[in-house]
Amino acid sequence: MIIDLPPTQKGKNFEIKAIGLRDFAGLRSDEDHLDPFLLADYAKLLVAPFEAVEPLLTAETKKHLIGEGKDKWSGGACSHTLPDGKKLIILNPTHAKNRQNATLMEEISHVFLGHKPSRLAIETTNSQGKAIARDYHAEIEEEAYSVGAAALVPYSALRRMIESGKTSAQIAKHFRVSRQLVEFRIKISRLWDKYAEKIVTG
Repeated sequence: MIIDLPPTQKGKNFEIKAIGLRDFAGLRSDEDHLDPFLLADYAKLLVAPFEAVEPLLTAETKKHLIGEGKDKWSGGACSHTLPDGKKLIILNPTHAKNRQNATLMEEISHVFLGHKPSRLAIETTNSQGKAIARDYHAEIEEEAYSVGAAALVPYSALRRMIESGKTSAQIAKHFRVSRQLVEFRIKISRLWDKYAEKIVTG
C-alpha cells in the first residue's frame, strides 16, 4: 500500500508517527476524527476538570487563569505521577473543545513519543528580568505538536478535501479541531497554494 505523505522530510517523519498513533487508536479511515479524550487513558493521562483544582487556588490566581491570563496557557501536566501511574492533566476551561483537543493531543504525543517531561521550574532571568525556563526543548515541543496535529488532521485526507474544494472551516468542522489548526496543517504540508487556488476558483 502506498502511503500519501507530505513533501518535506520533516513532514514525512511527523506524518508516519501520526499514522502510527491513529492506527493505535483503531481508526479505519484517514477521514475518521480522532478523539484525544478516548486515547488519553491509553497514554496514562487523567484529564481532570479545572473545577477539581479550584479549591487549591487562591481567588487571585483563579481570576488570572480564567480571566486576563486565559490566553496565555492551554493546559498543564503534573510532573509527578499519581499512585496509579497516571499523570494529571488540566485543560484551560475557557478554550473551546476543538482547541482542547489539540492541547490534549500534544500531551498524548509526548507520552507516545517517549519524551522526557519538561520542568517548569524557573532557574534564572534574562537581562530584562524576565524569567527563563532552562528545561524547554524547542525540538521536542515541535515534534509533539506536529505529530499531534497530523494525527488529528491527516495529510492524505487533508489533500483530498482541499482538492474537492472544501474550506478550512469545513475541514475543521469535520475533524473537530480549530480552523487555525487546519490552516497550520495546510501551510506546513505545502498545500497552501493549492488551497488558495481552489478557494479562489472554486
